[in-house]
Amino acid sequence: MAGAGISTPSGIPDFRTPGSGLYDNLKKYKVPYPEAIFDIDYFAYNPQPFFTLAKELYPGKYKPNYIHYFVRLLHEKGLLLRCYTQNIDGLERMAGIPPKKLVEAHGTFSAASCHLCYTSFPAKEAQDCIMNDRSPHCKVCYGVVKPDIVFFGEALPKSFDRFSKDFPEADLLIVMGTSLEVEPFANIVNAVRPNVPRLLINRDLVGPFITKTRKSRDLAELGDLCDVTRKFVRALNWQEDMEDVMRSHTL
Repeated sequence: MAGAGISTPSGIPDFRTPGSGLYDNLKKYKVPYPEAIFDIDYFAYNPQPFFTLAKELYPGKYKPNYIHYFVRLLHEKGLLLRCYTQNIDGLERMAGIPPKKLVEAHGTFSAASCHLCYTSFPAKEAQDCIMNDRSPHCKVCYGVVKPDIVFFGEALPKSFDRFSKDFPEADLLIVMGTSLEVEPFANIVNAVRPNVPRLLINRDLVGPFITKTRKSRDLAELGDLCDVTRKFVRALNWQEDMEDVMRSHTL
């Protein structure tokens, strides 16, 4: 399970960190409240603030970091059942994690559709419009088209339901870079079997890792996510494998 914290080393701000988080730096978008920029009702009223932000977030401006490549390494070793991510930045895909191994719980820029009738729209055409300060419009109902990012007030993608099968099959759950505050994503941390260890790699204790009654198999390693991930890689003696993955992807 991954959240915005795995992408902050790539230069992408998370949402809730006081001072530096996205929600604390939205004045230039002129929204009435921070969450409005991802609110489907507000988008229907005024899509421009989201489109302005989308120009910053579209994949291509930022690059994967050590943490993304670590998840890729888990895949290369045949250990990754699935990566459930809250991120919409596409860096997991860019790191070479196959789409079939990803559940992008909060959506993706790799597809687009009308916010009214849900008719699919070419993602590249939508991106070209947005990057050139034009609003893309549906060819069926002329509603405003947006990337398939999940807004407040919208359902999560159907692929998210896969957790009910995946999590009972897992023998380890790694939770990285998330506040575990947004439902229903936060809840699936409890979907693994009771005897399955859960490892939190994070800046702070979150969710069930905070409580004194947390499971005996829960473990938290707090600190800078890249530093802790490197520590994990050294403990597994995977340094050369990690270097090979990063080198092969950047050649």
